[in-house]
Amino acid sequence: MNNLNELSQLSSVGSKPVPREQTQALLDRRSVASGQIKPADRYTIADRVEEQARRFPERPFLIYGEQCLSYAEVDARANQLAHAFQARGLRPGDVCAIAMENRPEFFCSWFGLAKLGVVAAFINTQVNGRPLVHALESTGAKAVVVGEECLANLLATEGLPDLPWWLVPDAENPASEELRARVDAGFCETVASAPRTAFPRDLRADLPAETAGLLIFTSGTTGLPKAARYSHMRWMSSGDVMEETLQVTPEDVFYCCLPLYHGAAATSVTSTALRAGASIVVRRKFSVREFWKDVNRHDISVFQYIGEICRYLLNQPVVAGEREHSLRCMLGAGLSPETWQRWVERFGPIQIFEGWGATEANTTAINVDNYPGSCGRVPFWEKTNLRLVRYDVDSESHPRDEQGFYRLCEVGEIGEAMGFIVNHPQIGGGRFEGYTSAEATESKIRRNVFSQDDSFWSSGDLLRYDEDGYLYFVDRIGDTFRWKSENVSTQEVADGLSDFPGLELINIYGVQVPGHEGRAGMAAVLMQEGHSFDPEAFYALTEERLPRYAAPVFVRVSAAADLTSTFKLRKVDLQRQGYAPTAFDDPLYIRDESSRSYQPYSAELLARVGLPAFAGDSRG
Repeated sequence: MNNLNELSQLSSVGSKPVPREQTQALLDRRSVASGQIKPADRYTIADRVEEQARRFPERPFLIYGEQCLSYAEVDARANQLAHAFQARGLRPGDVCAIAMENRPEFFCSWFGLAKLGVVAAFINTQVNGRPLVHALESTGAKAVVVGEECLANLLATEGLPDLPWWLVPDAENPASEELRARVDAGFCETVASAPRTAFPRDLRADLPAETAGLLIFTSGTTGLPKAARYSHMRWMSSGDVMEETLQVTPEDVFYCCLPLYHGAAATSVTSTALRAGASIVVRRKFSVREFWKDVNRHDISVFQYIGEICRYLLNQPVVAGEREHSLRCMLGAGLSPETWQRWVERFGPIQIFEGWGATEANTTAINVDNYPGSCGRVPFWEKTNLRLVRYDVDSESHPRDEQGFYRLCEVGEIGEAMGFIVNHPQIGGGRFEGYTSAEATESKIRRNVFSQDDSFWSSGDLLRYDEDGYLYFVDRIGDTFRWKSENVSTQEVADGLSDFPGLELINIYGVQVPGHEGRAGMAAVLMQEGHSFDPEAFYALTEERLPRYAAPVFVRVSAAADLTSTFKLRKVDLQRQGYAPTAFDDPLYIRDESSRSYQPYSAELLARVGLPAFAGDSRG
């Protein structure tokens, strides 16, 4: 057995699979739902907003603090903004950026742009400097709708493109007069005086559903993010599909605590709630302390998670009655098997829809069976455009057959997930809509994969599947590293150690070792408040859970987590620092087999375990 496969198998949680036909029946219903909107249909996000405002005028749509905005009210505010945008010179086909935290004004601005036929580009509110300039330039934005709460961060950037910045006030986070003077603060007066009546549809009447309605930046942890195109069709179809999957009704209440500029909250949560006439409770930022209070206060029934959020919540002390709540299902990604098991044991039998995909993906997977540890299932491969293609970690290439084509993975083999690109004028599913950059789009396409002239979207993700067709995420290509002639998956190591007592976060990555092939594993750990790192206990857990070659050689006890704004752990800077203790202030430990523990770093210990000093380490 391949050693990476062996490590991957360790993290699977056993459960009885349902019949393949039962799973496929629901996947077939999802497929039907995804095809309701055709590429050429003259139907946009704005049309759906207006349609639902007519169907559910008085139903709560957005709940924010003490505010409760009905479907009709959101539609009316979007009308005002559409008039204001038009008065400021925007026209159908233009791009307008939105930089704003989670609050009702974000939705109303977005829908107002859609009514005018303008593409909304969602900007990460945490960025500034070169990444911000890149975001505005790569989208071709004609203007920026900016929340007052973001001014201090965004305007700290020098060399911003010469664009109008239209201010949306924020009473909770007022900016200084100096900052307000640098933007168009009079925009809010234009909005206030604009009519709330229906904005004329004729300006967008000729826009087909396949037209880009959104630009959403991918949340990768290296390099500058890419702006992925998101058509009106694909956005609305995601709501059609998830309404069927989750069996959503107008009585459901969604919880939106992930940033709206990220694909998860902007697509799945918003499109599904809108499609069903359900409500969305909007929180600016995720709060561990307020999560269950919000759930109970608003009878929240559907929650979109990121795996780390669930770990944060599990780290909180047990309280009486915590299984008595309104949550019936969760959807998301990144939930490790151990965390999944602990979650349902502690908080009750909530259905978990763990999935796999990407902002720009032309294929996805989702676990509709509540099968612990899996990110989806393929009961019958002929029913999906997803394929797992063999990938050689050593050579960083795809093995080919005698004809030069790629090879499919067998059961248990790890390979790259790819999606066959469907190019048909009447079919929306399976299209790869790409990025604003033609070069970036082409870089994600693989051609002549299984036959001459076919094309596939390359995900860069490594997955495997078991004998029942259940899929398991293994790692990102490039995150998997080789040590002592064995392949090590950072994700699988992190999953195996994630329930270490007192652990808040763990980040696994490989660091280069001078004179050695491959990379040595390092664990950057962040302990919960009141807990300290126990090196002997950590060593014991690695012995229990991991093959010896996969156990981290180094442990760095971090004082603060280095996270992206969407809870993805940054690795590139940590990898660059390596194991040179002069590069950071965190305590550093080295694995010591003789003492069956991790010992504080010293040059003597480093030499004793047969490792050289890190390049550039003055203490080596």
